Amino acid sequence: MWNYPSDKQLDKIPAMYATEKIPLKDKIVHMHFFIGGSDWYATEYSKEDRLFFGYAILNNDEQNAEWGYFSLDELADIKLGFVEIDRDRCWTPCKASEVAKIVNSGGIS
Repeated sequence: MWNYPSDKQLDKIPAMYATEKIPLKDKIVHMHFFIGGSDWYATEYSKEDRLFFGYAILNNDEQNAEWGYFSLDELADIKLGFVEIDRDRCWTPCKASEVAKIVNSGGIS
């Protein structure tokens, strides 16, 4: 994985289920990972399980995009030839309702 997040960066993400009472549109997206036409937006993180909760759009398929769980280790293992998953180093945490790809794919209501 390019730009693998440090423990310090991961510690800034709320623990798993810590934001479950917050409406999806108001959840803060703390990290963005991408490769090709696929994007993962992380809102919570479990240090023990190394799992994120967030929103995923795979292969630009907005109709099947969804909120759910994804693994940091599995993201790190994805490679397409010599291309690896990248963490968006320029990402500024923001509400899910401010992320155009989440809004456009129907990820908030």
